[in-house]
Amino acid sequence: MPQAWFAAPFEKGLVMVAPLSTPIDSPPPRAGLLTVSRLRRRRASLLGGAAAVLLAASGLVALGGTAQAATQICEKYGTTKLSGGKYVVMNNLWGASTPQCITVGDNGFEVTTANHSVSTSGAPASYPAIYAGCHYANCTANSGLPLRVSDSKFNSVTTSVSMSYPASGEWDAAYDIWFDPTSRTDGQNTGAELMIWLNHAGRPQPVGSKVGTVNLAGGTWDVWYGSSGWNVVSYVRTQSTSSMNFAVRSFFDDMVSRGYAQRSWYLTSVQAGFEPWIGGQGLAVNSFSYNTDGTVPVDPTTPTNPTTPTDPTDPSGACSATYSTTNTWSGGFTGQITVKANQAVGNWKVSWPLTSGQSISSVWGGRSSVSGTTATVTNEAWNGALSAGGSTTVGFSSSGSPSSPTVTCTAG
Repeated sequence: MPQAWFAAPFEKGLVMVAPLSTPIDSPPPRAGLLTVSRLRRRRASLLGGAAAVLLAASGLVALGGTAQAATQICEKYGTTKLSGGKYVVMNNLWGASTPQCITVGDNGFEVTTANHSVSTSGAPASYPAIYAGCHYANCTANSGLPLRVSDSKFNSVTTSVSMSYPASGEWDAAYDIWFDPTSRTDGQNTGAELMIWLNHAGRPQPVGSKVGTVNLAGGTWDVWYGSSGWNVVSYVRTQSTSSMNFAVRSFFDDMVSRGYAQRSWYLTSVQAGFEPWIGGQGLAVNSFSYNTDGTVPVDPTTPTNPTTPTDPTDPSGACSATYSTTNTWSGGFTGQITVKANQAVGNWKVSWPLTSGQSISSVWGGRSSVSGTTATVTNEAWNGALSAGGSTTVGFSSSGSPSSPTVTCTAG
């Protein structure tokens, strides 16, 4: 790769550092936006050493320091830590020469200075964000990341955010969640980049092109897919929101169903922030959380059926299951079954009838079999044991047209 890719972010007067030990290839152009943004904002923390020298001289907060209330960062690649190192906030002004400052509070930040004006057909000016996990060897404390998706702990990875938006400008407000085929803590992730756009203003669009629509995490999302040397999957909410609380797996499962991700990969970081093209002042993360042992939020888009009291000794009433269609296209669809334990169970099995033309091609979250016109899925080793009130999900893709089957659940 040309060395200019690494040298380009440096401005006059900055201290130069050694080039990357592992080259990052130049990404191909994308529809609407330049994919260079994905490289540079991932790379920003590599400049930490040089930036720290400048910050010390300028009196601004030192990189890696512990954030205090109303800490201000104006250095282009400045970062600081929150909550005893549980989170990192980064200014990450990589794509513009206009100034940008963020004011960091106890659990978030606000862009207090920004008057960007870059082409909306190119890359954004910056990606100020807060994150948990590892971002080019700058890892937060006790995140449990990297975490293999096949690990049962991944099912309980949750995150929440609350944001505020200005009335002007052109920008997106988005999660940026990264996956890699290996448990790497440095360098460019090459598995998949999951972007979740809570809101956007103006002309910017995600990488690639729109490939579908899906109901997830309490909303309806347009799904976009593109490639930057790794898969970029973006979920754009059709009705904007200022807050979210969701399980990362709810989006990852949909990525797997579309063939854009693999369960052998590792989750490496969970980031939430903004990509401004025009303006940017007033964008704010009011609060952010990330947990690996939290309660998975109930997905309001998944239909639930009322249940009657069950005999705790009756295995047929120990669990229940509901079905929802998550995506459709000409000649096929994906579905999701939510299994809920009415009492503690060690294993479970769900069954439902297939209609004419339906043929299951893949299943995730369980092991499937078909006998005649009845489909059956049993649990995996990692999601069989459910406490009373606990739940897990099974996803599948099928040919034919979706139906609304009654799903039966029995405990084993």
